[in-house]
Amino acid sequence: MRNALRAKIIDICEKKINAKGDNVGVSFYAFFANKNDDSELLMEAATWWIQTHQLDHFVKANKIKAMVEAGL
Repeated sequence: MRNALRAKIIDICEKKINAKGDNVGVSFYAFFANKNDDSELLMEAATWWIQTHQLDHFVKANKIKAMVEAGL
């Protein structure tokens, strides 16, 4: 996963956690605008989320942040 995507995921997870608490869940769509303005980056996130880690649609933001920080 490229560094820009890692930084974006961590930033958004932190914002969601700060706004809604430790129990907030996210999907990989949370890291993108409602329009598809970067399909390569979207597919990179989807591949990491769905194919590589076989995550459910919604996962706790804390878990995603920890996975990304660990380099998984």
